[in-house]
This record gives sequence, C-alpha cells and structure tokens, in this order.
Amino acid sequence: MSHVLVIIDIQNDYFPGGKMEVRGSEAAAANAKSLLEIFRDKSTPIVHVQHISTREGATFFLPDTKGSEIHESVYPLKNEKIITKNFPNSFLHTELEEFLHSRNVKKIIFCGMMSHMCVDATVRAAFDKGFSCTVAHDACATRNLSFDEVNVSNREVHASFMAALASVYAEVVATKEIIERFTT
Repeated sequence: MSHVLVIIDIQNDYFPGGKMEVRGSEAAAANAKSLLEIFRDKSTPIVHVQHISTREGATFFLPDTKGSEIHESVYPLKNEKIITKNFPNSFLHTELEEFLHSRNVKKIIFCGMMSHMCVDATVRAAFDKGFSCTVAHDACATRNLSFDEVNVSNREVHASFMAALASVYAEVVATKEIIERFTT
C-alpha cells in the first residue's frame, strides 16, 4: 500500500460540551467522515490517533473518560489501527512509524484536531521522516488563541497553520479534492 488515512484526535472533548471545545469540530468531523468512508470503500489502510493525557494537571483527554473516546462520527472499525499517543506529535513514543513502514506507506492523508497543535506537529514529523503529506484542511479544526494581548480567531489560527504547512511540509487541499482523486 502506498497511501494511508491518518485521523488525528477526533475525540469527544473537542466537541460541544467537551472539556476543550474546538470551533468547527462538527464540520471538520463530517469531512473526516467523508474521507473515512472513501478509504473504507477502497480498502485503504486507516489509522485513528487517540490522545490520552498523562501530563500532570491535564484537564482533557483524561484516561478512561468519555471525553477521551474517539467521536462517533469517525469511530474505528475492528480492522482499523488505533494509535494511542501522549504528546502532540503522533510519532513520538508510538508505533505509528513502524506501522506505516510495515505497510510500505509512502503517502499520508491527514485530518483531525487541533490544526495548530497535534495536526501541525504530526505533519511536520511525517515530512521529516520522508513521507509525502497531504492535509484535508476542511477536515481539521482548532480554537481561538491569544498571545501577548493579541486575540487570534480560530479561522486565523487555522489559516496560518495551513499556510505554514503548505509552504513546505504538505499539500493542503479540500476534502472534496481528495475524494475526487480517489474516486476517479
């Protein structure tokens, strides 16, 4: 296999009512679900990455909580790989790289949450490891941030990180374009 879909941290705590709500989580998850369905139809490998917080003082993705569970919209089937991580970079202290190499993966399609943290860290790591990366920008979401008394909207955060990834690390395209490539 040369392609794989990696779904990063689409977990309950990022949705309305969760402990770390992300703006646009439902729309991003709907697009991720569309990708998931295409990959399932094509019997292409799928990896679900699930963050479990082990850091002292963590407030979300706590072990054995409903919030840390993978969201129902992209819930894994029994034959789909689940990688559990404890850091933003999905490769750090996980079996992700080994899994990808064991399936001769060269190209990774990414989607997930949060654009500015785990998606960014994982895509950059994948690029550094020699993988060809594509990010479905509308199947990712993030939150509002602030720095040095500057408030940055989730749209601006997302756009900034997608622009940075697109400059060197990945092809950044819409879900629709990825689906068209896989169905034509």
